[in-house]
Amino acid sequence: MLRITRFIRCALEGRPFESFRGIILIWNLTNRCNLYCRHCYASARSEASGDLSTEEALALIPSLRRAGVRFAVLSGGEPLLREDLPEIAVKLKEEGIRTYLSTNGTLLNRGNVREIAPYFDYVGISVDGTPVIHNAFRGKASSFEGAVKAVEACLSEGVKTGLRFTLTPATLPGLPFVFRLARTLGVSKVYISHLVHAGRGTGLRNLPGREYRSAVEFIVEKALVWAESGVETEIVTGNNDADGVVLYRKFSDRYPERSSEMLSLLKAWGGNQAGVRIVNIDHKGNVKPDPFFPVILGNVKEKPFEEIWNSNGVLSFLRERPRRLVERCSSCPHLEICNGNSRARALIAYGDIRAEDPACYL
Repeated sequence: MLRITRFIRCALEGRPFESFRGIILIWNLTNRCNLYCRHCYASARSEASGDLSTEEALALIPSLRRAGVRFAVLSGGEPLLREDLPEIAVKLKEEGIRTYLSTNGTLLNRGNVREIAPYFDYVGISVDGTPVIHNAFRGKASSFEGAVKAVEACLSEGVKTGLRFTLTPATLPGLPFVFRLARTLGVSKVYISHLVHAGRGTGLRNLPGREYRSAVEFIVEKALVWAESGVETEIVTGNNDADGVVLYRKFSDRYPERSSEMLSLLKAWGGNQAGVRIVNIDHKGNVKPDPFFPVILGNVKEKPFEEIWNSNGVLSFLRERPRRLVERCSSCPHLEICNGNSRARALIAYGDIRAEDPACYL
């Protein structure tokens, strides 16, 4: 994840960027969902299939702590369809792990938000554009209304809440609307996720390169303007670390006297963190470097999580810095910033973990 707003503030103020210490777990608790979203990397469906039991999920959590997990994003499918969600969240917090909820929002209301508020440090709710765009993308006519009501319910209970948006050709026209909506609602964060061709997302196409880059420039420009204007809402992007290069260039054009500070911050950040500070556990207990990776490192039903996390050749490669890549990545002057970007995309597109990321728009 590229915390664009924080990098801008740190560079302008001449202070170091304090990254989150520990491992960030994205935990897909179920593949069951009440929507049918066009981009779903988990290929979630209406019925659960093979989810970890409550006992298996709870037994896993001490191993997560021992391995260094300090932050867990509870996702799905739709995690609110698991009745044991509060129990899992409570156990995570007892082990000193911060909890975030990633949801489509349609199952949240003022009543149940009040019940789950103590268990989560943050709630991210998906909004993929205008009502027409969002409903078509999410496969349900009332899903936009449900998402906005969920945001309002969370904010009314004092829950830190943000919007999540996935950038695709279908949703791009709704990008400016989502930024306006964020300001209207008063959320604390806007998270822009780049498309990865996994699950149902395999059938979607990428934005053309020039259009793609223009969209990222729009996002970075919005972050610069908001930071300069004192807007509290943070802008974060994920799943395309080339965004760091765009941030560096646009920031340097605006603040040439501070460009070296921004470059140092981005190099210290180090780009793609899959298998380094990011890990995924899917609903069956499979461990992967990130949710999109077509490689399974092991299963928590068969081995302790910390053993999987500390003994795998794929992880050794991912933890190289810079990674030993081929083609245009091998000679790219920005490798220190992005660290080769998404290895999941390279594997899916070319079958080679060292190949270039096909979604690099630079």
